[in-house]
Amino acid sequence: MWKPQAHTPLRWSGDKRLTIPTLSPNDGQLLGTVEQITSQDVKFITTEILKGQKIQSTTAPHQRSMWLTSISKKIIENKEMLSLLIATEGGKPIKDARVEVERAALTFSLCAEAARSLTSPPTAIHQAASGDGKISFTLREPIGPVLALSAFNHPLNLLAHQVGSALAAGCSVVFKPSPTTPYCGEWLADTLQEIGVPLNVAMICHAEVPQIEELIANPTFAYVSFIGAAKIGWSLRSKLAPGTRLALEHGGQAPAIVWDDADIDRAVNCLIKGSFYHAGQVCISTQKIFVHQKIWEKFTTAFVLKAKNLKVMDARKDESDIGPLIRESEKKRILSWIEEAKKSGAKVLLEDSKDLGANFLGATILSHVSHENKIWKEEVFGPVVCLESFENLDSIYEDLSNNPYHFEAAVFTQNLNHSLEAIKKLPAMTVVVNDHTAWRVDAMPFGGHKLSGLGMGGVQWAIEEQTRLKQVILHGF
Repeated sequence: MWKPQAHTPLRWSGDKRLTIPTLSPNDGQLLGTVEQITSQDVKFITTEILKGQKIQSTTAPHQRSMWLTSISKKIIENKEMLSLLIATEGGKPIKDARVEVERAALTFSLCAEAARSLTSPPTAIHQAASGDGKISFTLREPIGPVLALSAFNHPLNLLAHQVGSALAAGCSVVFKPSPTTPYCGEWLADTLQEIGVPLNVAMICHAEVPQIEELIANPTFAYVSFIGAAKIGWSLRSKLAPGTRLALEHGGQAPAIVWDDADIDRAVNCLIKGSFYHAGQVCISTQKIFVHQKIWEKFTTAFVLKAKNLKVMDARKDESDIGPLIRESEKKRILSWIEEAKKSGAKVLLEDSKDLGANFLGATILSHVSHENKIWKEEVFGPVVCLESFENLDSIYEDLSNNPYHFEAAVFTQNLNHSLEAIKKLPAMTVVVNDHTAWRVDAMPFGGHKLSGLGMGGVQWAIEEQTRLKQVILHGF
């Protein structure tokens, strides 16, 4: 498997620093350590990234596009190695890791296309008499240095979105991978250097909360992108330097509605994927499924049987459907939430009782869950789904509207009126009809409302967020 190269001066060689160990969630094996930056490094980073922004300001869009295209090609060339790396450090089943690698290559390719075709909106100054005799247009300029803080669950593709969009926009970028999955970021840093991106245009660092707060509070950064836990993201917001833009991508509960006219086989297959992909450690993982009472027995029987057949094992094995949770502490937290629900009267439709190892938890399906339980009110971020029957959706729409998480939702039906009602009433940024909540194409707008996030992701939208408009008025020629 790939190993990081010797660190360059911009990647913390020299003085001895604290290190962060990386353990594989599959078996607890120590994969290595990465150096944690210090307060002194923060000063160095902010000085260098400003130099990098000056370089970016004179780098033509076609050159930035060539960088991004080269990265995309490198990812494809190293697909199997990167897939194994993702499965090893992050615990994502390798068959899903292969899909992530393909997506990351596409994301960089989309960023390359966008870098060449940045557009700005026209202005309508001639709607006023004072605009007579004048010519007006707008330019789109990079906002300035970007700080990108990433998450573990898509350790390559999330960085593709954050780093790729920043470079496409003409920004220099400091990127920090998750401490649990640092090596995809290390590979990306090495590859950026290999294809000729200046070191101070795209810099990697590893940091704990105190240093992260120092970086965020520094006015050098014009834009901060954070993907991770809502509690951390919203607290970091208060640390921002005045004038710094912020994008937050957090989680949700991703509800799905299954009407009595739905294609049950399709709904089951889709929702198995949506509920248990990457052991439910996805911000748009399906957590609540509302099933019409007329098909309750048929749906739940098929859904439980399908989930029961999922293979829970080391993510590096091709047969693995559900890999490990990222930390043993996450398993303990989820099990405590399940026990709370049981004590409140929840019915267990499926619970994997085998001893699967420290970080492993099989598919768990509950029904009749109290709406006061944590497993109903909070984001589970694990392989657990709650089922509830319905006859009328009015109270469900109201309950979901009062929920603080609004990200992605789904409805399964063959009835256009049911679809339109769900589109109108489901409190979500995205409503998917007849597919699961975790469905995503990297070119589409992506983000959550309320506690689920701030700002908009997706290649085009992220690039726009990292640029600003300059209006030009020509007169007197």
